[in-house]
Amino acid sequence: MNKKFLSCLFGLSVIGGITACNQNSANLESEKLTLTGSSTVAPLASEIAKKFEAEHPGVRIDVQTGGSSRGLADAAQGLADIGMISRALKEDETNFQSFAIANDGIGIILQSSNPVENLSDEQVVDIYTGEIDNWQQVGGIDAPITVVNKAEGRSTLELFLDHFQLENSQIQADAIIGDNQQGIKTVAGNKNAIGYVSIGAAERDISAGVPLKLLPVGGVEASTSTVQNGSFPLSRPLNLVTTQAPAGLTKEFIEFAQSEKVNDLVEAQNFVPVSSNELVQTP
Repeated sequence: MNKKFLSCLFGLSVIGGITACNQNSANLESEKLTLTGSSTVAPLASEIAKKFEAEHPGVRIDVQTGGSSRGLADAAQGLADIGMISRALKEDETNFQSFAIANDGIGIILQSSNPVENLSDEQVVDIYTGEIDNWQQVGGIDAPITVVNKAEGRSTLELFLDHFQLENSQIQADAIIGDNQQGIKTVAGNKNAIGYVSIGAAERDISAGVPLKLLPVGGVEASTSTVQNGSFPLSRPLNLVTTQAPAGLTKEFIEFAQSEKVNDLVEAQNFVPVSSNELVQTP
């Protein structure tokens, strides 16, 4: 028998006690939400959750990372109330509903001491496939290039591969990383490394003094402003996903996460607030 139920049962009077206890247990269950998935979305979701909890005493929201694939899988299996993905739904993901809470871009990052200021798409492809393996070949110092790639299941990897028309099997990686912070730490600590992460995450760390820089993509500056004006070629929505129409506490939280009440949190994370026509997406 459930421990919550037992403790509740013994604390109630005999008359009507079991019914009241069952109702109370149900209420307790309804006051908790679990979100899992994208490491790009998670920091923003955590801040939104804190603000939501402050306005809804008794509600607890658990935010866990693990990648967009985990978010989708957990939502599908009922292990999470809401999944977090840092991309749009695919055409075959018809069993999900998606709710945009922000927009972000994916940027190429180097340590700030690296003299290289620009790479063409072709040069990025050649670096990641091993055709170019020394920085001197692209105007840098005579040093081997450390290629940092994202792990399978990360939507950042999928979008990077799609943009540069690559297969993951083609990439000659020296290091495989998971979340954005691991990628940023790896590149910031290695003057010869190259990687790619969320622009929002990179901008936050650069402003905090992390020795990092973002390179243009397709000749367009990698920044929040170019994501916002639509000129940056490698951008994506940050979404919450469910397997059915949200109801109850899930619906309340998603509506809150899409409201103007959290625009300050979106901007504080160096993401771009969504417009009204981006709020709901189904494949």
